[in-house]
Amino acid sequence: MLHLRPIFSALGLLLCTIAFAMLLPALVDFADGDGDWLVFFASSIATFFIGGLLILAAQDDQPAQLTVKDGFLLTTACWVVVTAFAAIPFVGVGLSYTDAYFEAMSGLTTTGATVLTKLDQLPRGILLWRAILQGLGGLGIIVTAMIMLPFLRVGGMQLFQMEHSDRSEKVLPRALELTTAIAAIYVGLIIVCIITYGALGMTAFDAVCHGLTTVATAGFSTHDESFGFFQSPAMEWACIVFMVLGALPFVVYIKALRGHPRAILEDSQVRGLLGFLIGVCLIVSFWLMTARDMNFATALRTATFNVTSIVTTTGYASSDYTQWGTFAVGLFFLLMFVGGCAGSTTGGIKIYRLQVTGLLIRSHFVHLMSPNRVVTLVYNGKRLPADVPFSVVAFLAIYMSTVGLFTVVLSAMGLDLVTALSASAQAVGNVGPGLGPIVGPAGNYSGLPVLAKWILSLAMMMGRLELFTVLVLLRIEFWRS
Repeated sequence: MLHLRPIFSALGLLLCTIAFAMLLPALVDFADGDGDWLVFFASSIATFFIGGLLILAAQDDQPAQLTVKDGFLLTTACWVVVTAFAAIPFVGVGLSYTDAYFEAMSGLTTTGATVLTKLDQLPRGILLWRAILQGLGGLGIIVTAMIMLPFLRVGGMQLFQMEHSDRSEKVLPRALELTTAIAAIYVGLIIVCIITYGALGMTAFDAVCHGLTTVATAGFSTHDESFGFFQSPAMEWACIVFMVLGALPFVVYIKALRGHPRAILEDSQVRGLLGFLIGVCLIVSFWLMTARDMNFATALRTATFNVTSIVTTTGYASSDYTQWGTFAVGLFFLLMFVGGCAGSTTGGIKIYRLQVTGLLIRSHFVHLMSPNRVVTLVYNGKRLPADVPFSVVAFLAIYMSTVGLFTVVLSAMGLDLVTALSASAQAVGNVGPGLGPIVGPAGNYSGLPVLAKWILSLAMMMGRLELFTVLVLLRIEFWRS
């Protein structure tokens, strides 16, 4: 039996939160003398009204307990419903509802794919709204709900485990303490990022917008040229640092602040991600030096920025890497699948799963050479639970199958194979740019068919929620603490 009251309450609280967030771009447009402030104000009133009705309709003095099915429904409903209301301001400034929903879903899922053009000429309010959506989506709307759910006397830890289904460690005993700590660290990183950008020469507005979208590893920019607009090596290196910080598991930050600063570099995910980034960046740097005749400093910065952006699923671009040659195109396509660490703001497969897959392959070959040898899988200094290898393999299988399925569907709509395949891969991985003239780093998703935008919106939501694992393991207690 489903418990709808706490679900309605949580949705109502989230809608009220979104409604208050809409007032910020309204104030910016009002200060600029732009009439679009009325769009945001009216959208805020309508969203707050619906959210308030849901809260009032769900009022009950009796506490309720969410089951796994309730959590699954709430997790999905949050993204669908909140996105539907977050899209209203985009409709008010002239987008069709299809484009508005796509833009809002891309923002909240921190994908970074956009249908908007001529960003430099748009009102500041709509640019700020895009950044706010990505800032809110950085740790997931569901984490926001977890902070609110304790006030409804509803447990929230199962939601965290459902969205991040890789058995994130419970370094704090209570869900509220964990989510509050993560939120505090997240906001702290954003503030430091904004201050850094401002100190390096960004305007206050650009610093705020890019600070929100960098730490969220999201990628919406206020300029058509993305990060390449600034033409500043110092800003690019600063962005690289904060993209990496956003891609690390937030639980290691908590451990570091609680007296274990070495926990960050002792984590297998962190070492794996940093080692992978260093290796790939050096390879691409030497490629640019030989194929594009760049000097080492420029090649290293350009390669590091764009490789880090794609691996961390941020989606910024300082240049069009599809013009670097076929080797770069093939490599960047594979990088779309990697992702950052589990428990971070990134999408993709995640370093954790790739490392576990490597352990499985190694153990298989050891078993082939020594059939009687007992192989124990150890990750991060601990023995892997028996259900984790199966879960990882199942996730990888369904992840790749889902990308393939969306590719076939998009191809059936008339898209060429490169566009269909890269659009599917980037949407499921929440990366942002794909390959080709339409969805590449220099392209724009407005050129896609209407149905393709709805399909990619679904793919972005599935990637953010990791529904693949949930669907396969719904009857397996994989997320049990």
